[in-house]
Amino acid sequence: MSQKKVDKYKKEKNNREKLKKRERRILSLEKVVVTLVCIVIVGWIGYSAYDLMTREDPDAEQEVVTTEMDVTAISDYMNSLSQTEAE
Repeated sequence: MSQKKVDKYKKEKNNREKLKKRERRILSLEKVVVTLVCIVIVGWIGYSAYDLMTREDPDAEQEVVTTEMDVTAISDYMNSLSQTEAE
């Protein structure tokens, strides 16, 4: 083997533990992220299913509320505007 190859091998051997620790740390981080994403997806599905089951039936009879409003003042104002424009 050439001296360059020997030196390269020695450097790799010295750094082998650091590289293994780094790879393990990255792998652990990836596992944690994937687990969190899965938990969020399952939670979202569960929440959506719960919301769907507890939602009120849209076809059920609902109480109708009627509101009356006096708009004579607005009508009078609009009529007075149209009369002044006509003149």
